[in-house]
Amino acid sequence: MVSFILSVLALIVGYFLYSKVVERIFGIDDKRITPAYSKSDGLDYTPMGWIKASLIQLLNIAGLGPIFGAILGALYGPVAFIWIVLGCLFAGAVHDYFSGMLSVRHGGEQFPTLVGRYLGKYVKSVINVISLILMILVAAAFTAGPAQLVEQLTPLSYSASLLLIFVYFVLAAILPINKLIGKIYPIFGLVLIIMAVSIGFALFFMDHSIPNITLENLHPGEVPIWPLLMVTISCGAISGFHSTQSPILARTLKKESDGRKVFFGAMVAEGIIALIWAAAGMTFFGGPDGLQGALANGGAAGVVNEISKTTLGQFGGILAILGVIILPITTGDTALRSSRMILVELLSKFGKFDTKMKTILMTVPVVIPTYLLTQMDYSFLWRYVGWTNQVVATVMLWTAAMFLLQNKKFHWICSIPALFMTAVTGSYIFYAPEGFHLSYGTSMICGSIIFVSVLAWFIYQLKRNKNTNIPLDNVA
Repeated sequence: MVSFILSVLALIVGYFLYSKVVERIFGIDDKRITPAYSKSDGLDYTPMGWIKASLIQLLNIAGLGPIFGAILGALYGPVAFIWIVLGCLFAGAVHDYFSGMLSVRHGGEQFPTLVGRYLGKYVKSVINVISLILMILVAAAFTAGPAQLVEQLTPLSYSASLLLIFVYFVLAAILPINKLIGKIYPIFGLVLIIMAVSIGFALFFMDHSIPNITLENLHPGEVPIWPLLMVTISCGAISGFHSTQSPILARTLKKESDGRKVFFGAMVAEGIIALIWAAAGMTFFGGPDGLQGALANGGAAGVVNEISKTTLGQFGGILAILGVIILPITTGDTALRSSRMILVELLSKFGKFDTKMKTILMTVPVVIPTYLLTQMDYSFLWRYVGWTNQVVATVMLWTAAMFLLQNKKFHWICSIPALFMTAVTGSYIFYAPEGFHLSYGTSMICGSIIFVSVLAWFIYQLKRNKNTNIPLDNVA
């Protein structure tokens, strides 16, 4: 119990202290006109207050990610608390802040374009493809589950449920951000917070106490902590999907100082939500063995439903249904909206179109493959989301590191977590079943080779920029 409380406090204190350090290193200037005003178009570029923007950002980046991922991560035991706290403060929140603020600085640019600015056009080309694949996979994975639950709870068939969800997706992707997302997301964001806080209080009254932090691996399946825990718990620690979502809100900030509250703050809130659900998973079923049995019977959704109903009664049951149906849908819709924005930015050089026509035309190419993927097994989709997600996060951290390095700023706040995530993703893809599925030892050797290669590239960048005296920051 003490470890859990200290972990929550560490995130809260970390927000008030470390976020200001990161903000100071980035160097905000509230005299700059933000894209919300300089490019106001009534669609994506629309000024919005920081409280509403923070709630929308939280729902964009969270959904069921910090719930399902944290529950699966709870199988490893309380070592998950360490990863959530350190990952959230020093990697995830920094990642989210720079993905948002670099977009603000460069006129609301999307993630792949930012990557191109600081890592080159070849990396941009690759990340354009990976980003679109990630968002389509996320949207598909977070659509199939809710549609199945709607089928169970209502007279609607699975196909009819999917159709209704996709009608909403299209509307969310093409309507002005303040017409639909801006009105309902703050409400659903509060639902997510109330759900987590309610479970958090219930933890103090469970039959089993929350275990204290230990480095011991308690996973019943004897699955190694490194690097699997860092991919299992992404939302709540660090998630590359966030870098595709932050530019949505970057186009709405009224001033640069709002970025710390919107981007860094939403990530810390997500980290606290992940801590609560990880603790609930470790505690409610009496330990990792009991949790594994519950997951085998009803999956993560079943675990959420059982914990919510048992601890909070009918109110918990309502929250669970809202959570399992609504929250993943609100992740899927902004994934498609962001995909549409990336495609518009990518293809704008080939010609100018009417804004409304361009919006509709760029929505179709992402909606169709997403719908087709919903016909596949959810678990199959989710396996590929994990690794793709963390590759995108790693690239974003390197993008931020190069921005700081080129501008003679303290780049270590980004380059150290970038190196760490390089090691994670480099070793994971060789070991994971959805990757090369090699032995653990061989995977660690291959991952080390990738890490050393990237480290050598970074040392070269350090030497090259050491002799550059003029900052290279080309702000829009």
